[in-house]
Amino acid sequence: MSTTPTTPTTARSSPADSSLLGDLAVLLRPKIAGFVLVSAFVGAALGLGPDTGQGSVAILQCLEIALWVTLTAGASSVFNQVLEREVDGDMVRTRLRPLPSGRLSPRAALSFGTLLCLAGVLGLALRMNLLSAALALGTTAVYVVVYTPMKRLSSINTLIGALPGAMPPVLGYCASAGQMGPWAWILFAVIFIWQVPHFMAIAWLYRGDYAAAGMRMLPAMEGTEGLAGRQAALHALALLPISVLPYIQGLAGGAYAVCSMTMAAIYLAASLRFARGEDERGARMLLLVSLIYLPAYLVLLLFDPGCAPLTFLATQLP
Repeated sequence: MSTTPTTPTTARSSPADSSLLGDLAVLLRPKIAGFVLVSAFVGAALGLGPDTGQGSVAILQCLEIALWVTLTAGASSVFNQVLEREVDGDMVRTRLRPLPSGRLSPRAALSFGTLLCLAGVLGLALRMNLLSAALALGTTAVYVVVYTPMKRLSSINTLIGALPGAMPPVLGYCASAGQMGPWAWILFAVIFIWQVPHFMAIAWLYRGDYAAAGMRMLPAMEGTEGLAGRQAALHALALLPISVLPYIQGLAGGAYAVCSMTMAAIYLAASLRFARGEDERGARMLLLVSLIYLPAYLVLLLFDPGCAPLTFLATQLP
């Protein structure tokens, strides 16, 4: 579930500057946690819309839903780093993380992750509904048990990892609506597709690190020249029709259609630029555009008059 917009950087510059709370925060990957929090909130807000017929969940409850989802995502991140601590130690950008550097023991991290998972899943089950709790637990399992080891087995790991990575807004939606609905499927599709160009850019930039660690990332494998760029372009192209689906289905207005198509077109242009040359400039441009696209899309969903979940939520305030 931890698959999110992130700028690849070396985690912590100096072990001497570390603290227990700081190391636990690194395990949570704050930038990723922030994305999960926002996307789960958006999903929960959209779950209150006309396609569910339910409107009993107020703003504070949407924030609560986002918190429970973020806790389960944090657990996935912690478990992932426990399993990959040796691999992380082989890569320059991750070797200073708490586990590979030895600042935190695997047992302590595992306990922390278990606590986060229990809190998130039980919070969703007891405070919201069993559907969202079951989906959250399943998402964590897929990320940890399937995706994490798959990174060393097959380049298909990117698509597998995109499944739990697209789940935060779906979990938020199901927690507030109590069921799957059109917006849940659309949000899942948009974020699933968005992740492929995003991670192709990251994998290309750090292909040497991945190859040295034995990670089966497409740009790090011999004989795959050009495939990363083509995969990025094809998935960015698929984002165009998916982006306009809410307008076609009457879930969003014309402003949403124009803005979402414009953003998808820019994302496609950056992906095509990367595909043409697969050079560092193209990869960094694509990564930058991907990091702008998703937050902008989520903000669009919150403020577009056709969707207007914030307008509806405002009526729920005391």
